[in-house]
Amino acid sequence: MPIIDSQIHPYEANTPKRPWHRTPNWPPSATADENVAAMDKLGIDGAILISAFSVYRYDASYAVEAQKAHPDRFALVKPLDVDDPAIADVIEEWKKTPGTVGVRIQITKEPARDRDPNHPGFERIARAAARHDFPLNILCWGNIDAGAAIIDRFPETRFIIDHLAILQPRTPPAPPDAWTDLPKVLALAKRPNAVIKVSGACTLSHEPYPYPDIWDPLARIFDAWGIDRCLWGTDWTRANAVVNYEQATRPFLETDRLSDSERAMLMGGACAKAYRWSPTGRAAR
Repeated sequence: MPIIDSQIHPYEANTPKRPWHRTPNWPPSATADENVAAMDKLGIDGAILISAFSVYRYDASYAVEAQKAHPDRFALVKPLDVDDPAIADVIEEWKKTPGTVGVRIQITKEPARDRDPNHPGFERIARAAARHDFPLNILCWGNIDAGAAIIDRFPETRFIIDHLAILQPRTPPAPPDAWTDLPKVLALAKRPNAVIKVSGACTLSHEPYPYPDIWDPLARIFDAWGIDRCLWGTDWTRANAVVNYEQATRPFLETDRLSDSERAMLMGGACAKAYRWSPTGRAAR
């Protein structure tokens, strides 16, 4: 099976042509070519490009350019504005864009993303996503109950839960109670219309690279969800201040806690199944 990173954020340098909404603690750029070079170094065949909300908000135009530059390596997911009354039309147009495989919502405790799960925008989005056969990515870390309510309201919609549904640090160290929401994450596995991204997991470690303490909680997640519903990812570049791309990848390539078949499913097979997409080429092997 190919190795597929389920979440990376492409963006170009901050310029007047395409100005950033804000300046996060990320590298100065993560262009299409830079991402491909990093992936080739680590043997990663493809990636899901999640347009960078922190940088571009709801404008996915740079991610579209990046996918167009490397259509055999990248697929596209766009963040959606739940407050947009015409959001169903936005999803319909997004479906026409080459390389699209999904859409994304966020319902966290941050002021810009904190919404009642009964907000009518979630219904517009969930129903349109199902109609256009898009999985709906959902970031609900720190707000799992609200995320679960949305998933339960729309059983006909396929959901992909971002970042283990566990709030992850943007700077080190990981909080002492990093895995406190693990019981809720395990309970989420009962939803047959959801899968989960094992993305950014290394940022939750309290030990140095290769982060051996992540494997016991991850094993509980694999047991609850089934390895075929778990999608490995790095969350590059959001996680950059905590772990670099190689540090977020090699622990999964090299651990003895996964069999070869489990590693193949976690690091590619489950992602290909969830997004119904696989990369078709890699420049370096």
